[in-house]
Amino acid sequence: MSKNDKIIHEFPPGFLWGCATAAYQIEGAWDEDGKGESVWDRFVRQPGKIERGETGDVACDHYHRMPADVALMKELGLNAYRFSVSWSRVIPEGQGKVNERGLDFYDRLVDELGRAGIAANVTLHHWDLPQALQDRGGWPVRECADWFAEYARVVFDRLGDRVAMWATHNEPIVPSILGWGAGFVPPGMNDDKASYQAAHTLNLAHGKAVQVFRQGSYPGKIGIVLDLHGMVPATSSEADVLACQRTRENAQGIFFDPIFLGRYPDYLMEWLGPLRPQIAGGDLAQINQPLDFLGLNYYFTQEVSHLEQGPRRVNAGLGVNSGLTEEVSHSEDGGLLKSSMKMRTLPALGHTSLDWGIYPQGLGEVLRRVAEATGNLPVYITENGCAMADEPDADGFVEDRDRIHYLRRHLIELHRSIRSGIDVRGYFIWSLFDNFEWGAGYRPRFGIVRVDYPTQRRTPKLSARWYREVIASNAVTE
Repeated sequence: MSKNDKIIHEFPPGFLWGCATAAYQIEGAWDEDGKGESVWDRFVRQPGKIERGETGDVACDHYHRMPADVALMKELGLNAYRFSVSWSRVIPEGQGKVNERGLDFYDRLVDELGRAGIAANVTLHHWDLPQALQDRGGWPVRECADWFAEYARVVFDRLGDRVAMWATHNEPIVPSILGWGAGFVPPGMNDDKASYQAAHTLNLAHGKAVQVFRQGSYPGKIGIVLDLHGMVPATSSEADVLACQRTRENAQGIFFDPIFLGRYPDYLMEWLGPLRPQIAGGDLAQINQPLDFLGLNYYFTQEVSHLEQGPRRVNAGLGVNSGLTEEVSHSEDGGLLKSSMKMRTLPALGHTSLDWGIYPQGLGEVLRRVAEATGNLPVYITENGCAMADEPDADGFVEDRDRIHYLRRHLIELHRSIRSGIDVRGYFIWSLFDNFEWGAGYRPRFGIVRVDYPTQRRTPKLSARWYREVIASNAVTE
């Protein structure tokens, strides 16, 4: 419909509008009230790993400011909030004794959200494995799936009566392929064989946690959150098409296919050869559990082109405007066979401050592919947003019209997808707050609320005011 020459895109009744965060990025209180050390607590203390040597020790101090933060969410009109639980805050050693003070924090958070009329969307694992479990081998160790299921049961039992949505993992590519294979994040290893075994264990952990959830008959819904950004070949040449296929399967299919289709991608497994994970009988059936929804994170679309052997070794599918990345496979004699590709994000509407191309139509393309593969399983956009060069005024206010433009164009594309019949039921901006952005520290600012880190003052940006209007009208204008 239109009004005053503006096109108004109305979303379905009951559509969820929220923001997303993650425990390590906002909570702080890294060693308080009995919390154990996580792999990120250890990793940030290694020289050269994080820009300017910054850490999440304090971050947004959400652990101490939670009630006021929830009040701010209510003021912004959110009807849903996505956050993660810190495994090491709940079970400091990763298994065994529960830290009641840590679990109580999430108990209070869920209650506070309930009083504010905000649905809780909880992620069990957002990359922060307890360091004690890393010391026992971490995700490549098969037992880690059982440890995760035990942890899931503890959290389900305490919070399950009040949580609307659960996700097992957020973007499991990060701790496995990025952490074990490329070394960019914890545990900072360069072990390709271990990285693919870690991916399999993460898949198995997901399946076991879903089984625990079903056995407990908890009232909410459960799914998983995957990074499913767009990937397209640079040309129609066979080399580029195959490079794009390998890249997508390495970064996405290695999780999506076993979870939703009950199998690993044949082409990828053949390509990996001896790097393939060890898969026990019954594993794929356990991984392929019926889910209530898919959480989809989308920021950009990458163009992939094949090149001859490149100058450096990084696992395929991971670069963002990073020039050359090198695939790893095997030759017939068991040695490594390398070929390279170039990846760049497509910039239909310019770039963010991280040089990520802005390509909203890619969201629609990904949603169509996912709907076809899953039989139109309900989808939530669990992360979408951008870092921009925010310039606060003297009062700390940021007039971030570039961020509004980014969000608006993606919401318009999302609305088109819904109109075409794709079952999308909610949208979560990354992020509610400016926060600790992993290896980039506090430099990138993704929030719709500015955080002045020295004072911890929260100041909603223009985008927050705009989002409040979107939520109130359940519509976006063009």
